[in-house]
Amino acid sequence: MNRRDFLFTAATATAGMSARSYTQVLGANNRVGLGVIGLGRRGTIVSAAFVQDDRVSIRAVCDIYDAQTKSYVSRVIKSSPSPAAYVAYEELLSRKDVDAVLISTPDHLHVTIAKDALSASKHIFLEKPTLHHWSERSTLVDAAATHKLVLQCGMQQRSTAHYIRAKQEIFSQQKLGKVIFARAVWHNFPWQTRNIKPEPQPAGLDWTRFLGPAPRVPYEKVRYSSWRYFPDYGNGLLADILTHWADVAQWMLEDAHPQSAAALGGIYQLHDGRENPDTVSAIVQYKDWNLNFESSVLPIRNDQPSVFFEGIEGTLDLSRDGFTYTPTQGDAIQVKSTESLERAHTKNFLDAIVTGSTVSAPLQAGIEASRPVQMALQSYRTQKIVSEADFS
Repeated sequence: MNRRDFLFTAATATAGMSARSYTQVLGANNRVGLGVIGLGRRGTIVSAAFVQDDRVSIRAVCDIYDAQTKSYVSRVIKSSPSPAAYVAYEELLSRKDVDAVLISTPDHLHVTIAKDALSASKHIFLEKPTLHHWSERSTLVDAAATHKLVLQCGMQQRSTAHYIRAKQEIFSQQKLGKVIFARAVWHNFPWQTRNIKPEPQPAGLDWTRFLGPAPRVPYEKVRYSSWRYFPDYGNGLLADILTHWADVAQWMLEDAHPQSAAALGGIYQLHDGRENPDTVSAIVQYKDWNLNFESSVLPIRNDQPSVFFEGIEGTLDLSRDGFTYTPTQGDAIQVKSTESLERAHTKNFLDAIVTGSTVSAPLQAGIEASRPVQMALQSYRTQKIVSEADFS
């Protein structure tokens, strides 16, 4: 057993023990005091799922922009009193009545805040991607092993019933036979703001805190409003989308050891100041199967976002609203789902805190999902095929 495997094992084992003992701290009503750090789109969606659970009370919120905090409170918080609001996440972490935090900031802040949250004895629901840089992994693994708290990574498919059913009924029973290809696709993200016009920095926005560990540059509205465009803050489609679909494929096929990756893409249409590509394709090679990925922010196709598995004895089209299993002989089986992925995943996290059960997306899964992403990123940036050697 190498050091990495040891730390993963230690972190996983101790997280369960601390969660079981933690139920005594929560008391008879099992109310988890939640702090929300980052109140943008994902922070709003995920915390809205949290507040549907009677075991949660949002005690404090944090964002670097006052106007966004006010908007969030008016839309999400339906009960009194309103949570305490902060600009500095460290102040939120110092609160004794905050037991757990949702970290839904831009990607480049994830590990810094997560490390500090663990040091402050907070359980963590960490939005994906787990890592912004591959070099960050040991920082997070070491902190998790030291502080022994519940940490759920934001790959919500792992808590959703029809994904679990596909794993149990299709893959565990080898109904596809030998799988050769997994094709992952997701296009068109109409919620993203494009062609952002320059505006001066608004009052009440702490640009220094937004930058965090990133290089110091002057405020630009496009960098704030569409931070996913810029590698200093996010890794674009590969981090946003490949993280999810690589995790699904690796989980289903029980193979989280990519051997090589190649990625190509570019800014083909949206010349709006972005630095990350608007369109990208990647091939990730495993021992005896390939993951073929394509994604564009453009509305170029009507493909349903999914992972399509091709096996010798059948295919499976697995998406967020169900799956279709088509054997080479016999009739296709279709399963529909209307389950909220966020609701399922937040419930799984709270169950781990309150009852001591195991989270469905532990830190190891988050780091393993980051590996093919980081390999593809390096390939895209260097225009070379990247091997696993640099990502062990």
